[in-house]
Amino acid sequence: MTDQQILILILFSPILLTQSILLFVNAKKRNSYAWFWGIWGLIQFPLPTIFYWFFVIRRHRKRNGKD
Repeated sequence: MTDQQILILILFSPILLTQSILLFVNAKKRNSYAWFWGIWGLIQFPLPTIFYWFFVIRRHRKRNGKD
């Protein structure tokens, strides 16, 4: 591995880990496939968060009459 690849790995690892943890915890609260969202959050950024917002949060708010 080159120095540039190591630097990129060091910079993106905390971002992916944080995203994954937040998605997992929030999905667990909403009973919405927590492991799926957590693992997907480890793979890429920011698509899992965007899709989570559309498919889980918006649907949950509409169901509860908040949107």
